[in-house]
Amino acid sequence: MKGYGLWSYSPYRPPHFCVGDVYVCRIAPDSTAIRIEWLGGDGRCEIFCRKRDAGEFLKVAETDECVFDITGLEKDTDYEFYVACGEKKSRIRLARTGDPIGTVVNYLHPDDKAYSFSGRYLCSPSLLRHPDGFLLASMDVYELGAPQNLTLIFRSDDDGKSWHYVSELMPCFWGKLFIHKGELYMLSCSTEYGDLLIGKSVDGGKTFGAPVTLLRGSNAKGGNDGFHKNPQNLIVHGGRIYESLEWGSWSNKDYGHAAMVMSCDINDDLLVPENWSFSEPVKFDHFVPEIADLRKPVMTIEGTLVEDPDGKFLNIMRFGKRGYNLAYRVNTLDHEAPLSYHSIKKIGVAYSKFMIKFDDRTKKYYTIASKLYDGCPDYARNYLVLMSSPDLENWKIEKELFDYRECDPEKVGLQYIDFSFDGDDIIYLSRTAINNAATFHDSNYSTFHRIKDFRNI
Repeated sequence: MKGYGLWSYSPYRPPHFCVGDVYVCRIAPDSTAIRIEWLGGDGRCEIFCRKRDAGEFLKVAETDECVFDITGLEKDTDYEFYVACGEKKSRIRLARTGDPIGTVVNYLHPDDKAYSFSGRYLCSPSLLRHPDGFLLASMDVYELGAPQNLTLIFRSDDDGKSWHYVSELMPCFWGKLFIHKGELYMLSCSTEYGDLLIGKSVDGGKTFGAPVTLLRGSNAKGGNDGFHKNPQNLIVHGGRIYESLEWGSWSNKDYGHAAMVMSCDINDDLLVPENWSFSEPVKFDHFVPEIADLRKPVMTIEGTLVEDPDGKFLNIMRFGKRGYNLAYRVNTLDHEAPLSYHSIKKIGVAYSKFMIKFDDRTKKYYTIASKLYDGCPDYARNYLVLMSSPDLENWKIEKELFDYRECDPEKVGLQYIDFSFDGDDIIYLSRTAINNAATFHDSNYSTFHRIKDFRNI
């Protein structure tokens, strides 16, 4: 094999791993149908399907296209299928029919090992509108203890009504797509607690040049500390572009994760490591009466950056106290100085990643998050709401988006929402666990949603 200089693949093919001569690159189940999309088919292709582990595969169709809907299926049923084009075949894939929510960007059955070299569940949703008008969505493939280093990218040319495969990045985990000065970037880790990477695409995500390593990390194997980030919005403040991240690990019994931010002058080249500054990681040690019973180690993780009404630049973090969040203040004069404690905020959301954005038209802060409710565990992610606040202190529910409180919180989750203001609407991408997911955490769907005319709800 030849050396390879790009970050992107279509698809990534590990040696001695059965990706398939025909590559099924997208699956989107519906109530009684399964849409599949593939690469590598030359000419007429045949689609074969059966109920899982039930008899022979039957040919259900022939097509000259590279996308097909397998219809007439039973609801809430597991199916196996593959695509054959002459002598070429895809690997056998799995999907379960069932009522979807929103628009399915991608699906991965929990028993489907097509990406087992990275993981088995869809994670880390990232969503943006490209300056050329189309939407891009990405997600990585996760599994505890697996390598966790593949990210899939999809595109919509009709404002999210339909999606198709674009490319995939390897290695790329916890990635966030973002636009800076009209150009598309990806910021990620190489794997869980791995190296911090950044790369750029000049063709709408079809290809990414080789990523630049901004900082060396570690990895999660063996309990080593390293860099942790999540697909949070990058924010421009005072002429610099900022993103939150942490140093540590879940296995660190001392402090868990230490909070940081990274920043770069907006006029500097983002692909030059020396142009970036990183604040010193800070362990949480500021205890106040509201959190006297805080569990340890204190998990300050997955911060969202926002400017408060007084102009202070804050990192508001997921925090190990039910219903509370921690706000650190960012030092905007000394870019390598550690964050400083600012306040404890009672937002009332679950122990999960969320994002806050400020709307210039309403002068309100908005978030889409899993709201806590009576009797639920701290981590429950089955009650998704849109909330707003005039001051980051007082929050109210603007709209209940998905209410699965009657369902088992161990099996249903809508989480890690990445959202954008899109004219009069809000669009968002969810890491979604429904329809017999492995767990609420180990999601089988990536789903797209739109909240219409959100300012007039």
